[in-house]
Amino acid sequence: MNYYISDLHLGHKNVIYLSKRPFHSIEEMDQTIINSINETVKPEDNLYILGDFAFRSGNPVKYLKQIKCKMHLIIGNHDGNILKNNNARSYFESITSYKKIIDNGKTVVLFHYPIAEWDGYFKGAYHLYGHVHNNFTNPWHKYMEQFDNCWNVGADVLDFIPVTLDQLIKKGK
Repeated sequence: MNYYISDLHLGHKNVIYLSKRPFHSIEEMDQTIINSINETVKPEDNLYILGDFAFRSGNPVKYLKQIKCKMHLIIGNHDGNILKNNNARSYFESITSYKKIIDNGKTVVLFHYPIAEWDGYFKGAYHLYGHVHNNFTNPWHKYMEQFDNCWNVGADVLDFIPVTLDQLIKKGK
């Protein structure tokens, strides 16, 4: 099964304030997110992280080694610490800037940033993205909300729990 989430920002103290996350410390935030991943995603499942895994965390390996599933990274603007660390890179099944997959017979385009028109848009393909967090006043948020086949899978809007494509479709907009 495939699961999706973006913008974990593990180790990033300021994201608690900037995104109004309900945590009192980095440690609480990090452990809550890691626990929710491990409780939701089985070891044989794929977790697609749509960017910004860990920011200003020093060594992302301390988080990666705690996650017990197959991980794929869609590179975000804050993933330089992973790209520069061969040990960190080894925890991922794949690392790419953009990925198109088939999930239960449905075409899904994965990108860290929201795209106004994606590959397969006119053929019913889905687009999952992050980057905008829970900033609902952002003009891009309002713009993207008009499209039926795309979702922001940022951790902030998913209550820090990875989701499947079918869960997103069932929930709707």
